[in-house]
Amino acid sequence: MTFANVSQRLMVGVYALLLPLFASATVTVENYGYPLTDRYVATVVGTPEGYEPQLPTAEQINFRKQWLDVFPERKLPDLIWYGHQMIYSVALQDHPAPLIFLIAGTGAAHNGAKNVNMARAFFKAGFHIVSLSSPTYPNFVSSASTTGVVGHAERDAQDLYRVMEMIWARLDKDIDATSFNLAGYSLGAFNSAYVAKLDEERKSFNFRKVLLINPPVSLYNSISLLDRMVENIPGGEDNFDKFFDRLVTGFGKVYKDEDVIGGDFLYQAYKAMDLRDEELAALIGVSFRISSGSLVFTSDVMTDFGYVKPRGLELDRYADLTVYNQVLNHLGFTDFYHNFFYPFYKADYPGASRDDFISAVSLKSIADYLRGAQKITVMHNQDDIILEPGEIEFFNDVFGDRATIYPHGGHCGNMNYRDNVAHMVATFAGGAN
Repeated sequence: MTFANVSQRLMVGVYALLLPLFASATVTVENYGYPLTDRYVATVVGTPEGYEPQLPTAEQINFRKQWLDVFPERKLPDLIWYGHQMIYSVALQDHPAPLIFLIAGTGAAHNGAKNVNMARAFFKAGFHIVSLSSPTYPNFVSSASTTGVVGHAERDAQDLYRVMEMIWARLDKDIDATSFNLAGYSLGAFNSAYVAKLDEERKSFNFRKVLLINPPVSLYNSISLLDRMVENIPGGEDNFDKFFDRLVTGFGKVYKDEDVIGGDFLYQAYKAMDLRDEELAALIGVSFRISSGSLVFTSDVMTDFGYVKPRGLELDRYADLTVYNQVLNHLGFTDFYHNFFYPFYKADYPGASRDDFISAVSLKSIADYLRGAQKITVMHNQDDIILEPGEIEFFNDVFGDRATIYPHGGHCGNMNYRDNVAHMVATFAGGAN
């Protein structure tokens, strides 16, 4: 994490004011056929049936789960004994081909729906696939995070890069990779930007192309927006437990009726319930709260920080965690930032304020690099729910015509729309040669 001094910030600010005079315009998509124009519905539903591309199934591409012992000497608390090895997935061609690493979004696993859909598309296009969980996924926290406290942009990138090097060392003797590429969505896109910058120094991969899909600009701004969505719960945040029980009941009904869990929690709950717009926002906020709570508790247990679990208390694998879940359901991710993340890292940066930390965990911190990195492109949506008003302009200012902005689609809702998938694959055109 790098903290600019006052003079550097002033120069960056002046440059940002002048930049729009010289930057190329983003590519704005017109006559766009993605059918969902409500940004909350799009975020929850994703791509409706009939608008998806024709792709091979995960079974047809032989999407295989793998395990990696990143820190063999690490001793985990008994409560998370199962999390020692990092889990990832591969789908490999039987001939020389480019390789692409895929990084999942906030709280998502290597084999979550969005990562699998990307893998299906890129495998069909002729790529070797390596799919990675988000650094915010509990298994990554316990097995591959150096500190156990994620959200530090540069350290998360270092942790991701380490496992990517280890995975390639395994694969190198079995496959022929003609180039290395990188893509991520949401927080995974944010991570990909920092990983690409790190690769400029380390040069283990010399990525040919990097694609960022719906990245946040400022992590703090985005988590604040998601935290505030919980306020849309009918009756207010004090009714979190009641609303969550309603979601679980609805999800249970879908499971019972269809005998499958396929897809994401958000979509399954949405199908089972008649939700108004504000309740859709609440659904998204609750989903994020559950995901972030799992991450926070794993970090707290890993570090014995004493944020939710009392410091020094050892929980075994049979411990009743009900009381901790109840507490976590009422703690936002911004609470974690102020009361856990910032105090945890402050010792490493004694002169840094909270605002310095907020500024550093942002794409703005590496804007100069992104501006000159021609291999990095962006796909984004004008109505993305995790962007503050005006933040979409960052991509116009920094990436110019390397950014494609769709008029609607919410947050990653249109990722599997056939036109988006075609554009995603075309971004890497020539990489399969």
